[in-house]
Amino acid sequence: MPKAVAPVAWVESPLQMIGAAEWAHAHGRRVDLAGRLAVQVETTAAELTSRGAMFGEQAGFYGIPWRMLRSHEHWLVGDGFSGQFRLAVALLRPRRLTFLDDGLGAVAFADALTGARSYSRPGVAERGVTRRVAPLALDAVRLRAAAGAVDMFTAFPLGEERERRLADLGVGIEKHAFPWLRGTRPSARIGEALPCDRVILGSARVVDGHMSAEEYLAWVGQEGRRGPACYLPHRRESEEMLLEVSRVAGVRIVRTGLPIELVLAGRARPLEIATQPSSAAVTLRRVLAGTQSLVREAGETREIAR
Repeated sequence: MPKAVAPVAWVESPLQMIGAAEWAHAHGRRVDLAGRLAVQVETTAAELTSRGAMFGEQAGFYGIPWRMLRSHEHWLVGDGFSGQFRLAVALLRPRRLTFLDDGLGAVAFADALTGARSYSRPGVAERGVTRRVAPLALDAVRLRAAAGAVDMFTAFPLGEERERRLADLGVGIEKHAFPWLRGTRPSARIGEALPCDRVILGSARVVDGHMSAEEYLAWVGQEGRRGPACYLPHRRESEEMLLEVSRVAGVRIVRTGLPIELVLAGRARPLEIATQPSSAAVTLRRVLAGTQSLVREAGETREIAR
């Protein structure tokens, strides 16, 4: 089958899709989109498209988008730890690979590429095909890196030593601070749905076992006592937890169905944002650069940008 000129972005989460839009803007190239069939991924694609993202063909999928991958020489990959990606890259061996951000997993993935840690998803006991195909996939990626055909497109700080190890492997590093997204404006629906200047970011730390429900609700209550705030749920929070949050005085739950970066980018007024430790604390400092907004991560006060 003839190879398409445009790269294909294989994305499974909203943040990965935003990374694809930023890459397209940075390189002035239209990107075909293979997006996982999930509600928030679909709504994110619609919002990005409405803001002018340079997306070409868009197709939803479950599993591996074999047809689109075979017809493209250049893949923009959202999740380098994915067992499905490992199988696809080992079998199809694309000519060029660019890895997009998948939250703080981008840092762990960089270490996996250089051998500083095992090629396995942090905190997950891998087995079966996912584990067996890992050496083949890593070999395929490193061979492309040695040929100068692997890049990381990231908004996360990797550190000088990690960047040096990646460069020794042949991996190019392209940093960005969401310039395209910062230059867009939210749709009228988003502006109407979020009237607050104080925002509490929902977290999956309870779901992931990093803190108890009691500790989490105490934190939300403390933020509610600071003044009225909109609470933006995390996509993996349970309905039971959100019911408890809805009972906290001063806190109003707002469901947008979109990632926080899209919801807050382009807002005219400064915001005060409270969050538990998360990748969003990093991305929002870049998305809201120059707005005089503040982010407080687990009790720590930081100014995002002056």
